[in-house]
Amino acid sequence: MKNLKIPSLIMAAVLSIAFTSCKKSDHISPMESFEKTTVSIENILDSKPLVESGTFQGTGSPALILPGQSVAITFSAAKGEAISFVSMYGASNDLFFAPENPGILVYDNDGKPVEGDVSLLVKLWDNGSRVNQAPGNAVNHPGTAESKNITEVTESDAQGNTYLSADKLVKASLKYTGNSQFTLTLENISGGTANETPLSPGVWAVSYIAGGNLLNPTPLFEKGQSTNSALTAIAESGNNEPLKAVTSSRTGIFTPLSPVLLVIYNGIENPLYKLGEKDRGEGLKDLAQKGDASVLSAYLKGKNGIQSVYVLPAPNTTVLLPKINGQPGGSVSQEIQVSKGDRLAIATMYGFSNDWFFATGAEGIDPSKKGDLSEGIGLFNNGTATDQFPGAGVTQFNLAGTPLAESTPISAVPNPNAFTTLPAINQIIKVTLK
Repeated sequence: MKNLKIPSLIMAAVLSIAFTSCKKSDHISPMESFEKTTVSIENILDSKPLVESGTFQGTGSPALILPGQSVAITFSAAKGEAISFVSMYGASNDLFFAPENPGILVYDNDGKPVEGDVSLLVKLWDNGSRVNQAPGNAVNHPGTAESKNITEVTESDAQGNTYLSADKLVKASLKYTGNSQFTLTLENISGGTANETPLSPGVWAVSYIAGGNLLNPTPLFEKGQSTNSALTAIAESGNNEPLKAVTSSRTGIFTPLSPVLLVIYNGIENPLYKLGEKDRGEGLKDLAQKGDASVLSAYLKGKNGIQSVYVLPAPNTTVLLPKINGQPGGSVSQEIQVSKGDRLAIATMYGFSNDWFFATGAEGIDPSKKGDLSEGIGLFNNGTATDQFPGAGVTQFNLAGTPLAESTPISAVPNPNAFTTLPAINQIIKVTLK
């Protein structure tokens, strides 16, 4: 397994989230008293490289997948994302089944879901931690230790033991169930062959993609490299718990935030949206679906009650990247002038979604307050695009998709939601006034 590095590819990836920077439109009377304050917005999300991961096993005790039995794995994926898995060749010392990295790509080059038999993509691998004995029930576990790199087994192993190709032992089938969701079925078809074997409980994973590159293209193992204790536990004894723990720690949320829309208003309701109402057609849809605040900012300039409008792109990257490997996330700041009664409205896209956006609530933020005001931020569904798993939706604009239109009232995004459990909002976005 390769640790996630801070890839320049992420910079390129998230630059696909649009956009435009606008200067303020200021309508404060020169006779009116005001104070200056600085607003800062940060992406403080401790991001993870894997969208989803999980385990699979048979139904018996022990939970082996015996010849003739099968298991099903359900997952979501965007174009360019792949499903990877690992399961022990049970009648061996340290062999395992897995697709070659990055895994089984589940869309073709045209973005159409891949369906049917994908068994040819499953390979047999030698973990390199034990000397191979002739495969079968007579194998002594764990066997004699060795220290070699992970290699693919084709026809025979280093000791001359012979094997049928992996696709003759494991049948893998993909089915697209709609809305970016797939089912991968693994069937043990080794029965009656010279390589009859149970399959052990296993682990699977799907990596995020950004800018056409996977954030972790080797989520479970790496060909030609030395193994690790978590993978060895599966390869030698079929124990999937250590690898489950590793992948679980790397699974979660990854999202940039789009350039931030900041509006100062007075004497009017929240100028961006209202819960329970549909999108007003003023440009919030562009922000929520594409991360483009330019349409809404242009609409608001000069409107009654609007004092100033800003669009704040992050330096160098435009979007506000999350924390990656402990490095700080992106941030923007703006000095503003406010008068008595002014309120602040803020909005930014949850970049790897269909149409979710972070925003201040109905009353906005009182700029006379200082410090961390993140409790005034909510996550909302704009109701203009069909939702999919965040970061794994084939119609998500920032994952090279075309949103599927819908028309429902704006609502708060529940947590947990139908797809995943998000961190608390104040663990994703931080708003500070000073």
